[in-house]
Amino acid sequence: MKTFGPWLTSPWRRSALAALAGALPVPAFPAPALWWWAFLALVPWILLARSAPTGRRAVYDGWSGGFGFMLVMHLWLLPNLHVFTLVLAALLGALWAPWGWLVRRFLAGVPSWGRVGAALVVLPSGWLAVELVRSWQGLGGPWGMLGASQWQVEPALRLASVGGVWLLSFLVVAVNVAVAVLAAVPAHRVPAVAGLLATAAATSAAWVWSPRPDVDGQARVAVVQPGVVVGPDRRFDREEQLTRGLVGQDVDLIVWGESSVGYDLDDRPDLARRLAELSRATGADILVNVDARRSDRPGIYKSSILIGPDGPTGDRYDKMRLVPFGEYVPARSLLGWATSVGKAAGEDRQRGTEQVVMDAGAGLRIGPMVCFETAFPDMSRRLTADGTDVLVAQSSTSTFQESWAPEQHASLGALRAAETGRPFVHATLTGVSAVYDASGRRLGSWLGTDASTTAVYEVPLTEGVTPYVRFGDWPAHAALVVLAAVFLTEGARAVRPRRNAPAPLAPPARTVRESPARPGR
Repeated sequence: MKTFGPWLTSPWRRSALAALAGALPVPAFPAPALWWWAFLALVPWILLARSAPTGRRAVYDGWSGGFGFMLVMHLWLLPNLHVFTLVLAALLGALWAPWGWLVRRFLAGVPSWGRVGAALVVLPSGWLAVELVRSWQGLGGPWGMLGASQWQVEPALRLASVGGVWLLSFLVVAVNVAVAVLAAVPAHRVPAVAGLLATAAATSAAWVWSPRPDVDGQARVAVVQPGVVVGPDRRFDREEQLTRGLVGQDVDLIVWGESSVGYDLDDRPDLARRLAELSRATGADILVNVDARRSDRPGIYKSSILIGPDGPTGDRYDKMRLVPFGEYVPARSLLGWATSVGKAAGEDRQRGTEQVVMDAGAGLRIGPMVCFETAFPDMSRRLTADGTDVLVAQSSTSTFQESWAPEQHASLGALRAAETGRPFVHATLTGVSAVYDASGRRLGSWLGTDASTTAVYEVPLTEGVTPYVRFGDWPAHAALVVLAAVFLTEGARAVRPRRNAPAPLAPPARTVRESPARPGR
């Protein structure tokens, strides 16, 4: 950073550079999907924060970098939220302010071997704490978790079965810290290389010893993707037409996308009859998604409803975690003005209260989720613990067809499958549909944003549970313990009273001897 030293004396220029550095990890996610870039992308941000002249400046570097990361990660929201996207990025970016301080605390100057070794644990823990806080759905949910960039790397998926996406984020940040130390403090190659070797050892251990899901049967699942069709009636007609093309294909389950039915089925028994007839004709239950005002209770719900040969089976799941601003406005009394500057929800959708496992016939138990909920690892983990055979997500990204959002959304299914050891079906009304086996490997081809078709997938069914399902978010909990120890240590150091140094020894007093009286005086 010496070359840029004079240039970085301006706080505005430094903040702009930090924002650019914070945006660097985004190409590691789909659609570019440069997964390897994630292991280097944080290095410029780390080098900038460690060079901060003061702890306060490091806090601003962390905040500015977080702003850049959140802004570019959610750039596809600009057409809908406009200037409010900048406000959200600034608020969420503040979560990285303490992380910037930690970078400087452990890596500034010429750190000792002990500080470098601690940084390899503390800085990834700090990053996980940020991801844990912003995983609260009121803050936007865990969209763009750093570990999610590794969705197509088989060893990484094996690690996800052990510690979820949290473990992947931890190791990606640890590698970035080690590379930054190698670049900035070459005299301390030993702890940095040791960190890289530890990461490689953890990956190898997971590859060798983590349990693999046992295949126990197979199901034929069909995905119906109508594409962008304007109007609920025309959309239903197109879905019905596509579903009739599945007659005779011996499918076990048919999945329609999010908002595939625009009317409450109690108010439209004609639609319920048409769906039941489709189920009889195809010989399979149909999972639809109703986005409508309910007749039996107030408000609009997004509900996954299973349709059998005799109509709705009674299995219903109401979406629990809504998209902020897209489906409800947080603190509407304060932030309701967002509806005037963008396309925020004019009326809040209502929430469901519990997750549901549905029996789709022939012993096939499915766990439905709706759109945004696939970003939350705890939801698929809970469904798996409750006995789900296949995780099913219904989605629609019609507003964001030309952005990176559809591909990134579809990629999350690979992580959820690997974490839980259960196959994952991601069916979209519009966007990208994809199906993954229980190890997170993609089955067949994606249905792209321009597709209006059906696809049938041979889905291997599995049994058993992964370590992640059994032990949960243990990397995030361990990270909190590490941070608690750090801040307790720092707090104790700050309040520790200084011992009074012993008074310096005074030189012995000089004795003035009287001169003998001279004779005659």
